[in-house]
Amino acid sequence: MVSRQAGRLVKASPPIAAAHFRAEADPYHPERNPGGYVNLGTAENRLVADLLAPRLAEAPPPDAATTRYAPLHGSARLREAIAGFLSATSRATPVDPGHLVVVAGATTALDVVATALCDPGDGIVVPAPYYGAFDVDLAGRSGARLLPAPLSPADGFALAPDAVRHAVDRARRDGVPVRALALSSPSNPLGQVYPAEVLRRLLAVAAELDLDVISDELYAHSVFGPRRFVSAADAATGSPLPPERVHVVWGFAKDFALPGFKAGVLHTTAPDVLAAARELAYFAPLSTQTQELLAWLLTDDPGWVARYLAAGRRRLGASYTAATGALEHHGVPHLPAEAGFSVWLDLRAALPAGGSGSDTGHAAEQALWRELFENRRVSMLPGGMFAAPEPGWFRMCHTTEPTTVRVAVERLGGLLAARTRRRPPTRRTR
Repeated sequence: MVSRQAGRLVKASPPIAAAHFRAEADPYHPERNPGGYVNLGTAENRLVADLLAPRLAEAPPPDAATTRYAPLHGSARLREAIAGFLSATSRATPVDPGHLVVVAGATTALDVVATALCDPGDGIVVPAPYYGAFDVDLAGRSGARLLPAPLSPADGFALAPDAVRHAVDRARRDGVPVRALALSSPSNPLGQVYPAEVLRRLLAVAAELDLDVISDELYAHSVFGPRRFVSAADAATGSPLPPERVHVVWGFAKDFALPGFKAGVLHTTAPDVLAAARELAYFAPLSTQTQELLAWLLTDDPGWVARYLAAGRRRLGASYTAATGALEHHGVPHLPAEAGFSVWLDLRAALPAGGSGSDTGHAAEQALWRELFENRRVSMLPGGMFAAPEPGWFRMCHTTEPTTVRVAVERLGGLLAARTRRRPPTRRTR
């Protein structure tokens, strides 16, 4: 008999992971396996392998130094490289390498900061829809409780500080101690890039409510729209919330298309949180060789890094344009995005009549997902996995071969065409 904690973790395994591995076990290929799964459920950037692979092949081979123990919270060389990179590219305020903790993936970084901040039963409020694995990443081991702050579909799920205030007030009236606010910025699954003034209003609400802020900034360098990315740490400058109460997570999985390297970073200037995070890093350190390779990647040729990121943004923009063009051709409503790897689809009209906004609606959403996955062999994830405030929304990732995306959209369009009921979207789409 396993412990209650272990049993809870087994039940909490993210559905995102299960769908990914099942789809990847039987992948679509136009000739070898035309009936296979088209996986648009996984947020992996498969557009830049031709740029990345040759560069990685130039990396120095392992040597005696890179097979030895390194500091468990990250080698000085890697933390200095990351601090320099972030300071030069996405942060207005210089990053001190002494304020970084490097661990085995952004998932671990989120787990570490949640465990450092929260006791079991403490609440973490999250604007919803939110990244579906937050439920496990932030609460799986810490014992914290995620408290969705529902955003309104009527205005495109725009980030609303008042929604956070209402969720916290409601939780505290129910006796739940709320310790932190978490968000992904740029947003996953929405692809929104938050304006600086909106972030400042959100931080002001956090200060008013005595909350720390956890900002997941994995897509900071994956912005293809016109709006400039602003880190929550920079927005805190001059805000009522002290900068040491803003904790930023970044990693190499998205911006550098290296999810398999499992390299995540926590940036915090709070001495007690930093000390706790360094101790927790003991349980999930990044391999010494991987640290050396990533430090080399960031510092050996800064020009290559700049060119790579710029090319990645161009390809992201082209992929998004092609994907949304296919969606429009097949009459699939969606919200506009400015960053990230996905498009937020409005499939509410495909749900049975009378299902929206009820338990029946969530069951109908699950049925639609299963029909897509099992019968049409398309993997894209339903809004319920992202705590969407109402059923019928789906996340479609587009960062793979354009022909593969078109096949998936054709299959989706065929399903929608087979359904007779239509309902206009709540917001103008493009």
